[in-house]
Amino acid sequence: MPSKTKKSGVKLRLDTLTPKDYEDLSKPYVPSRPVFKNCVRAFLSGGLICVIGQGVQEAFMAIFNMTSKQAASPTVAVMILISVILTSFGVYDKIAQWCGAGTAVPVTGFANSMCSAALEHRAEGLVLGVGGNMFKLAGSVIVFGVVAAFVVGVVSAIMGWGGAH
Repeated sequence: MPSKTKKSGVKLRLDTLTPKDYEDLSKPYVPSRPVFKNCVRAFLSGGLICVIGQGVQEAFMAIFNMTSKQAASPTVAVMILISVILTSFGVYDKIAQWCGAGTAVPVTGFANSMCSAALEHRAEGLVLGVGGNMFKLAGSVIVFGVVAAFVVGVVSAIMGWGGAH
């Protein structure tokens, strides 16, 4: 096995390299992360996505004379549609590279992850490719949501909070 020279001049065998030795060797080559800049970008981009969502909701309220509660569901649907369209054209990924975690705002980030997985596996067919793989990443979120909704529904029914009938 060939050996590498450490900065101190000590030769290390690659087959006996420990994780600590590897970390010490690679540390000078790892670029520093601009944490503050990334946080500001995520904050601003996530906030912009939320402002766009609020604008869509306000438009539903103004144009269709809806209440805030009535406009909530179509607003979510429009935000999902926008995210899926941008993902389909490859724009969402470019935005996400610059914005970082800011694009992981729940509705748009979830729609992006579902659409990306569906696009990636479409060549394998609709059932085994798209259907079988698009829920791998988002499956835990869906399962948690369904189970939580069921538990809340059962508790509401037991407590008599069933709402208007």
